[in-house]
Amino acid sequence: MTNISQKFNNYSYSSTQRFLTYVQIDTQSDPSSSNSPTTEKQKDLGKVLVQELKQLGIDSSHMDEYGYVYAQLPSNINQSIPGICFCAHMDTSPDCSGKQVKPIIHRNYQGQDLVLPDDSSVVIRLKEHPDLAEQMGHDIITASGRTLLGADNKAGVAEIMDAIQFWIEHPEVPHGPISILFTPDEEVGRGTDHVNLDQVNAQYGYTIDGEKRGHLENETFSADGFKIQIEGISQHPGFAKGRMESALKIAAEIVNQLPKNHLSPESTEKMEGFIHPVGIYGSVEAAEIELILRDFKTEKLQEYGNLLQEITHKVLENYPHSKVQFQQTQQYRNMNEILVDHPACLENAMEAMRRAGLNPEMQSIRGGTDGSRLTFMGLPCPNLFAGEHAFHSKQEWVSVQDMQKATETIVHLAAIYAEKTIS
Repeated sequence: MTNISQKFNNYSYSSTQRFLTYVQIDTQSDPSSSNSPTTEKQKDLGKVLVQELKQLGIDSSHMDEYGYVYAQLPSNINQSIPGICFCAHMDTSPDCSGKQVKPIIHRNYQGQDLVLPDDSSVVIRLKEHPDLAEQMGHDIITASGRTLLGADNKAGVAEIMDAIQFWIEHPEVPHGPISILFTPDEEVGRGTDHVNLDQVNAQYGYTIDGEKRGHLENETFSADGFKIQIEGISQHPGFAKGRMESALKIAAEIVNQLPKNHLSPESTEKMEGFIHPVGIYGSVEAAEIELILRDFKTEKLQEYGNLLQEITHKVLENYPHSKVQFQQTQQYRNMNEILVDHPACLENAMEAMRRAGLNPEMQSIRGGTDGSRLTFMGLPCPNLFAGEHAFHSKQEWVSVQDMQKATETIVHLAAIYAEKTIS
């Protein structure tokens, strides 16, 4: 344990420079696309990563037709050790532009407001970002004010790449088989649609896609999608009295009847779930409401679907000739339902963070990760911190020192699996 920490004292971290390079590659995914990946530009980063992996001597690295990057670092000890996969996603959120990102390093942060130069109205304030209070003296990376930064999840990508470089430079540090997986389309909920677990070939996985340093996330929302398809009655507007039943107006009434002081993102926190409309599409004749349902208790999702049907049928009492159809589809499930049976993968991660000098905290995610679906696909996969903050926004930021601690945690974690097998 001490030996590894001492090696990091003299190690030239590569995560910062890698991160600055990666965020300048536009990899925004597109929820409206039916392609895989949803945008070809995600492969631009994948090609860079494959090239860098090969330069590090990982000849197995490659990118498949769907934009997934796979690589294997063989075990450096003789005993049979469980394979570990470290995973991060390459795409950035469609919620905010990721084109022509200009990363800026704010050295030796001392609590001041960070006014971003390309748009002075974008200000990162300590009082609005309380985690900055733990970053005094650190170097903070932001974008320039016109785009998101892309720390979600290129910080995780850079940290994993840095760990690989460390292992290559320090072959004496023990580790078992290491599998690397970089995915596209996580931000649009399709990050594992075409993943090949045979190529991953690991017993446990860890997504490096969390927020605050020291956080380990073992629980996510369970998630369903919900669609309300409305068939109205269209008439010429000049002759519509008593005849027209506008599907758009029906949709608007349904959305207006949704709970506002509870069961909505604006009014919930911690372990509370919600119903959230994300789009209304259509015309007088036909309209569709698209919603997402979220809760940590999977059984609650059906309750939310039933509530939506009740609200809709109540509204339709005033539109006797209109029709409606409902569609509820599973998106992902709370990974804690599986991880509860794999306590060692959580305990090892907590110990790795302690060895890196951190105070680990177990957390729940009000969202999901690739790890949610990987867990249910047979690869138990909690989520480790990457240091990303205020993601999906122009105020996104990450600490250089937090990225370094994430790299250290990854290396310690692999060593713990090796030690427990050897002993």
